[in-house]
Amino acid sequence: MTLPMRHRSRRARLRGRITALAAGLLLPLAGLAAATPPASAAPGLTQVTGFGSNPGSLNMYSYRPAGVADGAPLVVALHGCTQSANDYYTHSGWPKYADLYGFTLVFPEQPSVSSPISNCFDWGTPSNDGRDQGEAESVHQMIEYAESTYHVDPARIYVTGLSAGGGMTADLLADYPDVFAAGSIDSGPAAQCSTTGIFNTNCTSGTTSRTVQQWGDLIRGSHPGYDGPWPRVAVWQGSSDTTVNPAEMTYSMDGWTNVWGISQTPSSTQSLPGGTTERIYADGDGTPAVVTFSVSGMPHGLAVHPGSGTDQCGTTGTYYPDAICSSYYTAHFFGLDGTPGTGEPAPTGLKVTGTTADSATLTWNSVPDAAGYAVYRDGTKVTASAVTGTTYTDTGLSAGTAYTYTVAAVDSSGRPGASSPGVVATTTGAPAGQCFTDSNYGQVAAGRAHQTMGTTYANGSGQNMGLYNVFVRHTLRETSPGYYVVADGQC
Repeated sequence: MTLPMRHRSRRARLRGRITALAAGLLLPLAGLAAATPPASAAPGLTQVTGFGSNPGSLNMYSYRPAGVADGAPLVVALHGCTQSANDYYTHSGWPKYADLYGFTLVFPEQPSVSSPISNCFDWGTPSNDGRDQGEAESVHQMIEYAESTYHVDPARIYVTGLSAGGGMTADLLADYPDVFAAGSIDSGPAAQCSTTGIFNTNCTSGTTSRTVQQWGDLIRGSHPGYDGPWPRVAVWQGSSDTTVNPAEMTYSMDGWTNVWGISQTPSSTQSLPGGTTERIYADGDGTPAVVTFSVSGMPHGLAVHPGSGTDQCGTTGTYYPDAICSSYYTAHFFGLDGTPGTGEPAPTGLKVTGTTADSATLTWNSVPDAAGYAVYRDGTKVTASAVTGTTYTDTGLSAGTAYTYTVAAVDSSGRPGASSPGVVATTTGAPAGQCFTDSNYGQVAAGRAHQTMGTTYANGSGQNMGLYNVFVRHTLRETSPGYYVVADGQC
């Protein structure tokens, strides 16, 4: 039996659970000790039994680094279909950051091997994915066990999951917004999309027709009467995912920005390794409330990037493509590295102070405590190492060409923060190459541009041309075979 938690702080809930335990209202702790790990479990991964009534019949595994302190955070990590807790533990990279930053991991496991898809968390059936129901409640009981047994901080509980685990993550954040400080949905459907099971293909094909308000209402309806605060949410998605359509990332962003009461236009955008575009949707205080990470060309899966660097993690495998260590950036978003949010604020005052036929010079205002700055041209980082001053000259450019620049401050660990608003620098001289003026639709049809999720991009340069339709028109110049740049008014 669980106690009502509405309108109570996480620390207050913990005090309430202790009181209830003393009164005998919760399951006693006797007999809740961890069982001996099965032979299939990875070293350090421990199966836990007797964590509660477990209405969803899930398995619970935990990983606790040696010496982890009381009051440490907790991360709940949910695997995808055909996977297991052991699989997610081995490939995702999360144990590396538990060791590095000092927090506890819980890996729920869906043990069912029923056809046609095995080991899937049921994110599409209210009796399993609703508050106090089925699998969702089983995960909640694992968290309560971790609070009482591992003494994790009830104010720093986070959840992340891949695919079906991502769908369950989205539902859990909506069901228990009073439990989770933040979560990360990896290649999964939007919260509470389906009421007819996980085979509702409208919720994976991106064809569900709902407004921003309706997506928000689904989240609010998961815990009626709850008035905040809402968890912060990250959403990861590969642009070439054919299992869960990339539109689901937009639907998740729509719903969570709506419940936060913030704009669906990003506050800032920056490029990360692995062809990843990060879009930040900040609250009124400038804190990232919702962040999306779109990984160019990545198929369905959880992005990993093996290696020994701090920002490298995981091992490749089925549904673990090598692109970027998503767990590192998610841990940073959660604040597990001691740096909440996205690091340094965006520099202000970026402007172009001069151009030549092959160069552009930029200046900007300094950011206090920044270790340096990263400069981006048309979304691609052009500085191999951090710029220590507030001036930079980009060289090797094409004559008569427009380039868009942004700048981000870099912290002491080398991670860039939020990007500045962009400025356009147009080099001097006559532009070279043939020009083509047409609608965005026509440019794509002619093979000079391509579209992703309704937005058109020039082939080669990747410059954003706006909406994919017959009304928006641009001039493209072919500067080399197959390489096009936006050249409006220049031809």
